[in-house]
Amino acid sequence: MINFDFHKYIKKYIKKEDKIIYLDKAKSIKERFVSGDLSYWNKLDTFISKKELIKLINLTDFIKENCDVFLVIGIGGSYMGSKAVIEALSPLYHRKKPEIIFLGTNLTAEEYYETINYLEDKKVIVNVISKSGTTLEPSIAFSLIMEMMEKKYSLDELKNRIIITTDSEDGDLRKLVNEKDFISFTIPKNIGGRFSVFTPVGLLPISVAGFNVAKILDGARESFDKVDRAIEYAIIRDILYHKHKYIESFTVYNNKLYYFTEWLKQLFAETQGKDSKGILPISCVNTRDLHSLGQFFQDGSDIIFETVIGIDKDFKIALEQYDIELNNLNRIALDKVALAHSNGHTPSNIITIDEKNEHTIGELIYFFILSSIIGAILLDVNPFNQPGVQDYKDLINNELK
Repeated sequence: MINFDFHKYIKKYIKKEDKIIYLDKAKSIKERFVSGDLSYWNKLDTFISKKELIKLINLTDFIKENCDVFLVIGIGGSYMGSKAVIEALSPLYHRKKPEIIFLGTNLTAEEYYETINYLEDKKVIVNVISKSGTTLEPSIAFSLIMEMMEKKYSLDELKNRIIITTDSEDGDLRKLVNEKDFISFTIPKNIGGRFSVFTPVGLLPISVAGFNVAKILDGARESFDKVDRAIEYAIIRDILYHKHKYIESFTVYNNKLYYFTEWLKQLFAETQGKDSKGILPISCVNTRDLHSLGQFFQDGSDIIFETVIGIDKDFKIALEQYDIELNNLNRIALDKVALAHSNGHTPSNIITIDEKNEHTIGELIYFFILSSIIGAILLDVNPFNQPGVQDYKDLINNELK
């Protein structure tokens, strides 16, 4: 369950009259999500069909039994959501087999050299994820890995060891599926990469990592009813933006949520950063970053606000010298830091989950997806494109030609 506090550490920055001007916009946005042109976002079939979900769950058992390494090739939304969930829910040590490795996120020769050498004596199954099949980084990764896989396995074996997640009809990878009879999953046409955690893009790696994807989807379904809170959060962000708060820190108090904040940065930056508008998302992991960025948050330029994500229940570790449990001390730190920052000039929204599991992570993901779309509508930018991402690609491709 998610709990929200959009008042305690932000009230002196936002007045009632600030919110009044949004009443008509809020009503219109809610109607669009409940029964209008955006109502498809409230249906799980938008993300994955029942047929593909059953196929995905059944395939998971085969993958676990037949590889040491499940290699996921993709960039941006093609890997960040699944990595965020896996990092959030996995133990730090003694992770279950198969090992999950993500590749195709950069052009670093050293990483490829070491990864290919590492995989040499491992049983490997590959999941390449790309809607177009032409994105530079995963294309290079897939070509290098296929070269290795073709040396290790026969064509018949490759049919069970190459899984392609791509467009249902078009693109180079769909052509490859049709030619080689590789296993494939579909990326829905109307779901961009940063929104794709609940599609086979995110769910297959999460399932292979040993987590219950049905519970994640149940959490998302429960979050459908939180459109009012998503609208409230988006409005608060918009008010702060117009009061020159141009940077939002997604701040967590659990190291395992670090990659969740990385996904949040992509989600909000690509959804809202357009037409010379938008809030710059950054991330902090406390209490570590209090000893690096804390000074700036407390006493630096007056341009930042925080969205703090906390966890109420954690393992019980007693601190006898303070007569308190460590998790309670962590929560005290969260509250007191938010108070100190608010007394400075950095307000904080507080979002907490009662405990960290598949269900609550699913709730959080959907809440933030919804909020990012609503925030883009308030900024009057298209939530669903990312035209700026293409510029660097064109320059690199022109140079390669």
